[in-house]
This record gives sequence, C-alpha cells and structure tokens, in this order.
Amino acid sequence: MKKSISIIGSGFSSLSAACYLAQLGHQVEIFEKNSTPGGRARQLKKDGFVFDIGPSWYWMPDVFEKFFGDFGKKVSDYYELERLDPGYQVYFGQNDSIFIKDSLEKIYATFEEEEEGSALKLKKFIFKAADNYKIAMNELVYRPGISPLELVTKETIKKLGYFFSNVKREVTREFKNPKLVQILLFPVLFLGAKPSDSPAFYNFMNFADFGLGTWHPKNGIYSVVKGMVKLAESMGVIIHVDSPVEEIILENKKAVGIRVNDKNIMSDIVLSGADYHHTETLLPKAFRAYSKAYWDKKTFAPSSLLFYVGLNKKVKNVSHHTLFFDVDFDTHAETIYDTAEWPKEPLFYANFPSITDVDMAPPGKEACFILIPIAPGLEDTEELRNRYFDIVIERLEKLTDQILKDDIAFRESFCVNDFISVYNSYKGNAYGMANTLLQTAFLRPKLKSKKVKNLFFSGQLTVPGPGIPPALISGKLVAGLIEKV
Repeated sequence: MKKSISIIGSGFSSLSAACYLAQLGHQVEIFEKNSTPGGRARQLKKDGFVFDIGPSWYWMPDVFEKFFGDFGKKVSDYYELERLDPGYQVYFGQNDSIFIKDSLEKIYATFEEEEEGSALKLKKFIFKAADNYKIAMNELVYRPGISPLELVTKETIKKLGYFFSNVKREVTREFKNPKLVQILLFPVLFLGAKPSDSPAFYNFMNFADFGLGTWHPKNGIYSVVKGMVKLAESMGVIIHVDSPVEEIILENKKAVGIRVNDKNIMSDIVLSGADYHHTETLLPKAFRAYSKAYWDKKTFAPSSLLFYVGLNKKVKNVSHHTLFFDVDFDTHAETIYDTAEWPKEPLFYANFPSITDVDMAPPGKEACFILIPIAPGLEDTEELRNRYFDIVIERLEKLTDQILKDDIAFRESFCVNDFISVYNSYKGNAYGMANTLLQTAFLRPKLKSKKVKNLFFSGQLTVPGPGIPPALISGKLVAGLIEKV
C-alpha cells in the first residue's frame, strides 16, 4: 500500500531511506533545516576554494557500489572515483613520516622496512580482519538491531572471543613498534571509540583501510550527496530546504505529520534522519523513548574543531590525507573519553584535497582542512579556536619544514557550538554514538520508536553506527521496517 512519508533531515541515511522508499512506490518528501541537502556533508566554496565541511574520507567503496546497485545504477553514473596513492601519510616527528600506499603488498613492504618481521604479522592480521569484514558485511550490519539473536550465527559464534577482547589488545599483542601500532589503531577511530573500548571484531576496519583503500570522489564528498539527490529526485522524491521541523504531530500515540515553518504537513509515516536526541525533543516528554539520563550515560564519539584554510601557495611534504601523531595518542584519547577537557598537545588531521583534485583550489594555491578531535560538550570560544589554530599550524609548519602562516588567504572554523546550532547535534558531537561493546547492534537506540506508532529513525545514533557507509545501510534498514507497517 502506497504511503506518504515525511523525512526529517537530508543526510546520507535520509537520502538512502528516501531512495529505497521511493523505489517501493511510496510518496516521499524530505525536509532539510539548512539551505542545501546533505546534512553534515555540506560544502564550503570561497574565493575559488572548495571544502567538504564535514566527512572527508571515502572508505568501504563496496557499500557505495551496493547502494547504487540496488537501483540498477553504478557509482560511475554519478561521480568519478580515484584511489589515492598514498591513501594517507602519518607524521611521527619532524621529517619522520610513513606513507600508507595503495596495495597490501606495498603496505607489507612499508611495515617490514619499519620493523623486521612485521610484514608476516600484518599478513596474518589482515587475513583475520578481512574475514571479520566479510562476516560484518554479509551477516551483521544489514540487520535492524531488533534482537540480540541477530548477532548469533555460525560464523560469529566462532568469533566470540573477538567481541570480548578489544582492538588495542589484539594489535599490541602482535606489534611492538609504536608507529605501526598507532597506524593500526587509527582506523577504529572512525567508529567513534577508543581502541581499548572497541571490540576486537572491529579490526575489520583495518581491512577497510589497507585492503579496500582510500578513495577520492572528484570535487569531494559532496559529489556523493549530489549523486544521491539526483537518484532520489529521479524517483519522485521531493526535497525541501530551509525547512526546519518544529514539531512531530501526534494523534492517538501515532505520528501523523510534522510542523514546518508554521505549517502542518500531514503524512502516514514520519522518519527522522536528524539527530536522534533532538528529534525526540520534537515530541512531548511522555512520548520520548530515551531520557536525559539515558543520553548522559552513553559514550559519544568525539566532536571536532575544524578549520577551512585557503592558502596562497602549494604545500610541500604532505599528502591528500595527512595525520599528525607526533604527540601521545593515549593522552589525547583520555581528554576525549575520560576527562572531557581540551587537549594540551592535540593530535590532528589535515586534508589537502587540491593535491589530488585541481578543481578544489585556484591554480598555484591549496585548500587545507584541519580537524582536531575533541570531547563533545566542551566550552567553545573564539579565543580557544584561535589558540588551537596557532598550535596546529605551528606544528604543521615545523613537522613539514615550511612556513604557511604568511600565505593564509582566509580561515574559517567550525566547532561544538556550530554542531549544535547547525545540526542540532547532542552536545555538539560530530560522529554520533561510539560503537563500544555495550552500544553495538540491538543495544543502540532503535530504528522504530518504542512509544509512537509510525515514527522511525535512522543515522549515526542508531543502527548500525557512525560513518557514511553505515548511514547508507541505516537508510536501507529503516526503509525495510517501514515497508512492513
């Protein structure tokens, strides 16, 4: 039976769900608070420079292919992809960096150069990670998080130990070189939790990194948004921008529509791909499934201090994706998850997309995106932003042996206060809820409201978790649940 469906927010999970629901014959409309679709994956254009405001890594290309394939399409029908070589570069000190190349054989060789015997260890480690990836993709992540039995299969029973160990323990058991350890612990940060709190099964992210590679969509991640919008609209989905949702309209404990710009929009189903916590504030307290105490007890993924910098010259000694791990990894992680304070010596990540994609900066210039992971809910002031920009730009200059300050054309920033005001993000988190053991699968907030009929959710605070590929999967999962109503 054809249903009218109102979707709150236009991030990856919302666009994904809209496509699947339209394919099933439903009438779908999306209502986006901001002036462009894409949720947190928006774009900044200024003086000829182009920046992805939010996500900047393209991993797990198989999930994107599977998404478009479900509609008889290919990724190449919507945007161009290039595998990066190196995938990324990691700095550990001045003129001391390691490149992660574009094939497993090259990466094995890199590890062996750094520590004799590590190539063989890495081959065994990646073999297990690849097996875990296969199980995760084929048996786990495409399940809706309704029952713990979803996790019980012949294959997962064999891997039970991996759920009760953690990523850090498994890595440090095999590898002693601190540089190699940090490189192997890095991918799990995409899951939003400390490696010591992430089940060892999640080492499948190392296969996603080394085995499947790091890619760049031409003109940035926003090209993926444009592709999904084009697909959705081709199937009749209507997208409204500048349309913040003020209320979810209820009748007899059932969602029957939304209030947008002082107008009531009635529909059979309401789906929110916006921040889960915020969405429930659009309901009377009695109809909220999760209390303030619930959210306060949860482990959230980090927030971020982001800088978008236009440079009047090309940058040397860096790669498209460059990580700066020249300070203590664990100390910075503690400031995010344990003490909730600004880090004294922050790790940071810099993205120079114009190294790969000349259209993302004017000729002879460089687009520079800098990210410092921080605890959600921190005090956010202009003075703090300025202080931390000085810290990271000076470190970047020192580690890469160049002067950049004198060639800054402009600088813009985005931090906790912006995540709250622009995205209604709980405590200003950037990545959602961390995938710890007790926040995995059926233990995450549900795709279907427990208190309101015909109200559904998708995105990074629900199943399967944070990141673009999980968001695409989340949209498919929730569309399947809606189809059963």
